[in-house]
Order: sequence, then structure tokens, then C-alpha cells
Amino acid sequence: MSGRRVVVFPSVAELGSTLAQLVCSRADKALSTGGSFSLGLSGGSLVSILSKELPAVPSLDCSKWLIGFCDERLIPFSDPESTYGLYKNQLFEKINIPEDRILAIDPSLPVQECADDYAGKLSKALNTDQIPVFDILLLGMGPDGHTCSLFPDHPLLQENQRTVAPISDSPKPPPQRVTMTLPMVNAARCVVFVSTGGSKAPVLKQVLEGGEGPALPAALVAPRQGELFWLVDEPAAASLTSQVERPGPGAKL
Repeated sequence: MSGRRVVVFPSVAELGSTLAQLVCSRADKALSTGGSFSLGLSGGSLVSILSKELPAVPSLDCSKWLIGFCDERLIPFSDPESTYGLYKNQLFEKINIPEDRILAIDPSLPVQECADDYAGKLSKALNTDQIPVFDILLLGMGPDGHTCSLFPDHPLLQENQRTVAPISDSPKPPPQRVTMTLPMVNAARCVVFVSTGGSKAPVLKQVLEGGEGPALPAALVAPRQGELFWLVDEPAAASLTSQVERPGPGAKL
């Protein structure tokens, strides 16, 4: 890992603009060599941030992007809790991403089969029989320190064989989900956490600076050969005492 960068912004708007620029600059870099660009999305506040900021990027071209999901609830896409459904309605219709380059789960399958099927889709799309490597994974963090659908003290934190795993006992509803595992997350070239709001301040401090008890799931994200960013706003960063970056307006990462 090339080191963790914790970057603090005065507002969610400035964070969002910088996040969009970061995603697009990495996409341009990946595509300039004739390759493709792969982006893994998460739900929560990231949906509204990306849906506002990405379409505002001048001359945005997503036609060669490949989009997957870091985790997904096993519910119909028409359900308002579906991460794919939210992005479809709020973002995908605003950008030129081909439908066949959006890798979604098959919610009609039982959870175990759904996870296996999705793992196969990712491997095929990224052309590997090893752990698929995404260019960027965008992650959120819950107030309990969970990320993806990897929850504190859950056996899935020990999973080291699967790239995508089923979960049937999620402590946060709905109980059935599929999620990228830590080996898959930590294989990414770049992982970007986004955490905003004062309610996240205590858990952000524990994840970034340590505390009593076992490490929380978000603290276990440490890309083996990639970059790790934490983009946070001032309320979320209020309890931090470790060194952080506070870039000026319009700065690029």
C-alpha cells in the first residue's frame, strides 16, 4: 500500500466535486493506455454525491467504463432500497454508460447462487481467473464501522477464499445480501472511503486512530498494492487528532 491519505473538506459539496475529479482523472489515466476503467460503487450517501457531481464534469465520457457494485441487497431492482435501482434512476440515465458495462447481481437467484454468479460476472468482465482487480472502489462506512456488507464480529471478516460472498444474517436489514470480501477489496488499485456528518466522528476516530477491541471492518481495508483515500467533511473529522490534509478550493488529488 502506498500510504493512507485522509483528506478533510469544509463541505460535502467540495468533497463531492473533488471525488468526481479523482474518479475521472483515474479513468482518463487507465483509458489513455488503451485499457478499460473499472469502478465499484456503494450505496448510502455516495449515490446522491455521485449523481450530482459526475454528470457535472465537462466532456464526461463513460462509454468505456465498467461499473460494478461493492455490495448489494438481495431485493428486486424496483425496490427503493436497491443500490443498483438507485444508481439507475439517479445517475446511469444521466451519463453515457452502456447497459452491458454495468455489472449487477441477479436478484432472482438464492443468495448463495447469487454471490457465485456475481463473482463469475466480475471475473469474466475483468478477464481473470484470479482475484478481479478494480481501478477504484468507492466505499462508505456505517456508524458501527461496517463497510460493504462486512459487519463487526461477523465470520465473513475471516473469508479468504471467495471474492464475493453471500450473507443471510445481516444485522442491518434486509438480511440477505452479497458483498465483496476483504481479499477482493484489498486487491483494488485505489480505494476511496467517503464519510460525512458528525454522527460518523466517533467511529471515524476509532477506525483511523485505533481503540479498544477488535479492529472494525473499515479499518481492515488496506489495499495490498494500491492507494487508500479517506474523503471526509469537517463534522466527521471533528474528533481526529492524527495528521490530515485540508486542500484549498479546486485542488486535485
